[in-house]
Amino acid sequence: MSLTEEQSSALAHLGLANSPVAIAFTSDAPEDVDRIDGSLAASCSYWREAGNGHSFYTTADDHTRCPVGAFTHGVPLSQEQTSELHSVIGMMTDLKYVKKEEIPLIPHRTETMGFAVYAPLNGATFAPDAVIFSGNPRQIMLLSEAARAAGVFDAGAVMGRPACAMIPQAVTARAGVTSVGCIGNRVYTGLGDDELYITVPGAAVGSVLEQLETVLSANAALEQFHRDRARQFGN
Repeated sequence: MSLTEEQSSALAHLGLANSPVAIAFTSDAPEDVDRIDGSLAASCSYWREAGNGHSFYTTADDHTRCPVGAFTHGVPLSQEQTSELHSVIGMMTDLKYVKKEEIPLIPHRTETMGFAVYAPLNGATFAPDAVIFSGNPRQIMLLSEAARAAGVFDAGAVMGRPACAMIPQAVTARAGVTSVGCIGNRVYTGLGDDELYITVPGAAVGSVLEQLETVLSANAALEQFHRDRARQFGN
């Protein structure tokens, strides 16, 4: 999608280390984007590639190496892949990482996945279904305030494992969601120990970025106010 000068400026002032990742699910392969050059280990691995500036699309088959990611993305699984999913879930329950009754409650796409298109937000040639931002707690705080101002973060939901579930959650709820990620996601994406996520519906990302400049200015003024007040009271 094309960002306005004001939206691009606000995003630049936020100072994210990696580009926000735009994702769209489509029934047909896009004509203006090439397929990823080789399947990766997990669905969230593709976020790293797009965050580093690459635009591409994936097929459902490109997501079958990670059974959990395949589940959250609505990828149809073969009998062998379904057995692998059950094996991974079994390992997680044996480790008491998840409870069996939690599994059906994990957000996931109910539509069968055809293709997923990825791009850095400012280079996306398509309308995204969701946009993933990664950053440090201060940056995510500012983005969550902008999302709230844009009317798409009222519940202020925070998610954990699996990190990829925040995509269907944001799309289905049509609301922003923060995620502290999960250990698999941190391994496959390189997300730092001091970083987390916020994902917003694609239709709302323009409004969020329009609010961001105001949020940045307000926080700068409030930070100075509170620092002056802290000095006044000897903090």
